[in-house]
Amino acid sequence: MPVQLLKIIKGESETPLPSHLQKEDLKCLQEGCDYTNKYFQDTFVVAGFKLAKSPTAREDGRHGCDLEVSEEAGSAIYIYTKRSTSAASETASVSVAPKYVYTPLNHLKDGTVVNLYGIVKFFKPPYVSKGTDYCSVVTLVDPSNAKLTCTLFSGNLDSLPKIYKIGDIVRFHRIKIREYNGQMQGITSGGFASLTFDGSVGAPVVPRTSSKLYTFLDEEQKTIEELRAWAASNLSISGPTAKLSGVQPMLFFDLTCQLVGKARVDGSSFLLKVWDGTKCPYPTWKVPVEARDLEGEKGLLQQLRNLTVDILVYDNHVQLAKSLKIGSFLRIYSIHTKQASADNQDVSHVEFHLHGGTCYGRGIGVLPESNPDVKELKAFLESVDLADSQNMESMSSVELDGIFSNVTDLQSHLQRCQQLSVTVLTDHQDLNNTGLKTILNSTAPQQYRIRAKLRTFKPQKLHQCIKLYCSKCNSLKEVPNGDDFDLILQDAAATAPNPELRNTSWYDSVMWTTQDQKQRKIAIHFVKHDEMLQEPEETLLMIEGGTLKEVWKLSRRFKCVIPVRSTEDDLELLDLSAPFLLQGSVKYYGCKQCSTPKTIKSLSSLAAEQRPSWEPTEIAQVLGIVPLQYVFIMKFTLVDGTGALNAYLFDYEKFFQIPASEILTNNFLQQKMQMTMNTLCPPGRKLDDLPWLECFIKSYNITDGMKHQVYYQIFDTTVAEDVV
Repeated sequence: MPVQLLKIIKGESETPLPSHLQKEDLKCLQEGCDYTNKYFQDTFVVAGFKLAKSPTAREDGRHGCDLEVSEEAGSAIYIYTKRSTSAASETASVSVAPKYVYTPLNHLKDGTVVNLYGIVKFFKPPYVSKGTDYCSVVTLVDPSNAKLTCTLFSGNLDSLPKIYKIGDIVRFHRIKIREYNGQMQGITSGGFASLTFDGSVGAPVVPRTSSKLYTFLDEEQKTIEELRAWAASNLSISGPTAKLSGVQPMLFFDLTCQLVGKARVDGSSFLLKVWDGTKCPYPTWKVPVEARDLEGEKGLLQQLRNLTVDILVYDNHVQLAKSLKIGSFLRIYSIHTKQASADNQDVSHVEFHLHGGTCYGRGIGVLPESNPDVKELKAFLESVDLADSQNMESMSSVELDGIFSNVTDLQSHLQRCQQLSVTVLTDHQDLNNTGLKTILNSTAPQQYRIRAKLRTFKPQKLHQCIKLYCSKCNSLKEVPNGDDFDLILQDAAATAPNPELRNTSWYDSVMWTTQDQKQRKIAIHFVKHDEMLQEPEETLLMIEGGTLKEVWKLSRRFKCVIPVRSTEDDLELLDLSAPFLLQGSVKYYGCKQCSTPKTIKSLSSLAAEQRPSWEPTEIAQVLGIVPLQYVFIMKFTLVDGTGALNAYLFDYEKFFQIPASEILTNNFLQQKMQMTMNTLCPPGRKLDDLPWLECFIKSYNITDGMKHQVYYQIFDTTVAEDVV
């Protein structure tokens, strides 16, 4: 916005203010009034402003309102200066640039407003927040080895820091510091301003800013150079960038590219056609859109058809994608390459998706032509021989216009890629949402699609939700603990291995006596294939007389371990309270009620196969075992504004994308599941602030004697990729 200097001569302004401006007393300002043609006079004149409540008034003790001015709204600032009383000077006084103090990140204190420098270690490009403001998140580090995560809001996109990559250096003025959960965080406050610099050693020290007024002293250039040198020596700041020629399926990467076409696909997705001058090595999906809906120069799109890729962007990124100008240079963060086949075709192709949400810095940034990466890209694009691209193999892209038989098929395909909530639907896309009140008043059995919030869940101790399930008798059992297994092994070790059962035609045996006081007899039987022993990672073995510690040690080295004991004629399984098989850290159990165990000799039929896979289901089948399956059993209380409903989750690994069989022995997976539940049902949040879940639920009847009840179960639903 314009800032004008007004000289005061004999108490009057040398240049009069515009005649349409009327003076307003500062004490009489009221929120909601129109001050477009008003001004108030202090040490300077502010014209064309808005009055808004200050978001930080309670915390910083400042005035309860802020003046909002912007160039777009026609605001103007006029600064009065008095002439010097000294006869030697007839010119206006010259303002001196203020001296700012910068606080290291390890000296930040709760409740303060500070200036600071930092190196970008992580960032989320600006996105539209729940309100109308734009939001950006940036995590900073500095040589003090402290870290600060800042959440920045502004109604004006251009006023947020112009960060293009990890390693950029930012200067923040007047950022407010808060302490949360023992960590310092930064938030925007009144007067917040920022400069951003390229963090590369040797790059020009040119600040990026939307403001026309800022100070940057010579001594600050030295600060930038010092931060660059420190980052180069102490930080790994290379991001997951890639060229189209280097992409692989199931990759997440950042792409610097030029936009040559765009089109609306549906209400939740938008198409961007981009290129970087290189050719994707895989057939790529060309999204079918109407020609009239596709923006871009038709001749160029045709010329580049073998070099462009189609990127589908979803949900919160759509608004920004619509505003992008054809020909602009972009950096798209965390693109997902997905290998897929069309629903009714065998043709495999690669799709490019920018999913909804902002996890992992997902988003779109527009790069100016002055950006060094853009200059490099432009030079490369100008060197590309487009005539050669016309002769490329026609299968360099997969034209899918005819593959989706109708609009519904295409919408179904897109919905499977979208992440509209913290859960994703995996089937039955034809079902419409139904309110919980309607479901509660309907007869069972039926299937429904719902959109609700998770108010509570049980059990709160997540390890308690893992059960063992028999699909034959529909029984549920608690998972035995290690102490039970240890006692069974000790009992079995009381019977010495039968030496007559060593070294048969299908296994080799090793036997020894321990050197401790008990002098236990231990036998290990290694199953052979083609009369030869296999590599440990391919070997199944049986152990007699081992302790729990010894059994676990073997299971970490060999593919399968079966605890056994000797009879007069053959080896046999232990009591089915113990696992009949161990693979890695997973223990496999059999149902006592439904199983009819056979002797170990039955395994010889699997050993005789050409390439025995030693799958637990196959082993269980030949041994007469009906295996128990690990399942998640949880009760979710769901609400949607029309009612509340208890729905049960009965799942093996689809919902959490975590195998129920591994959760009890893997600390990482336990933490992952806890984080997932904290996202689905954040502790301490009000109901309005809880995230939405899209789920399929089915109702069913249960009759117990004379008592009849309707129950509900979640199915064909999985946690969104952003959450896990």
